[in-house]
Amino acid sequence: MLEQYFPILVFIAFGIGLGGLLLGIGRIVSPDRPDPEKLSPYECGFEAFEDARMKFDVRYYLVAILFILFDLEIAFLFPWAVVLPQIGLFGFGAMMVFLLILVVGFIYEWKKGALEWD
Repeated sequence: MLEQYFPILVFIAFGIGLGGLLLGIGRIVSPDRPDPEKLSPYECGFEAFEDARMKFDVRYYLVAILFILFDLEIAFLFPWAVVLPQIGLFGFGAMMVFLLILVVGFIYEWKKGALEWD
């Protein structure tokens, strides 16, 4: 019975071997010239100029939460679209109610100015 798993073991070994080979070739071929500029920590492409515990603008978090909300909306639409013929009119109506609630929330956020960035 274990011989059925042999191709999987070969595939894993080949992947690990190929990865190690490519990393080794990269280490041999690439130049290694460290300097303070390359070794310095950075965030967003510029030097840190304040304390790491400084406060962020609330709009940053608001945009992130709104992105997650509407991204999850799309994640619910794909499986629904696949099984739409099986769930029929009830499933269609339930998704329309879901989308209506999300559209109302989007319009509310738009009117409140949450999508504006000054």
